[in-house]
Amino acid sequence: MRQIDLANAVGIDQRTISNYETGKTYPDSFALIKLADYFKVSIDYLVGRTDYNAFSDQEQNDLVRQIRNDVEKLHESIHRFIGHN
Repeated sequence: MRQIDLANAVGIDQRTISNYETGKTYPDSFALIKLADYFKVSIDYLVGRTDYNAFSDQEQNDLVRQIRNDVEKLHESIHRFIGHN
């Protein structure tokens, strides 16, 4: 992605984006929010405090639904196993 494209998308000057990349300056909280929203990640992920990349609400809901289904299947399997012993 070009700096100018990112700058236009988030409303931050291209030179400022360049300064972020080179470490000359660091984004303030407002810029961090804009960048995190644009890339659909958490601020912690953006600044390297976590390897966890935030999911969209729909992705989170799908993941939770899948985990619940997996837990239910495991629960059923355990009851079948216990019932056979």
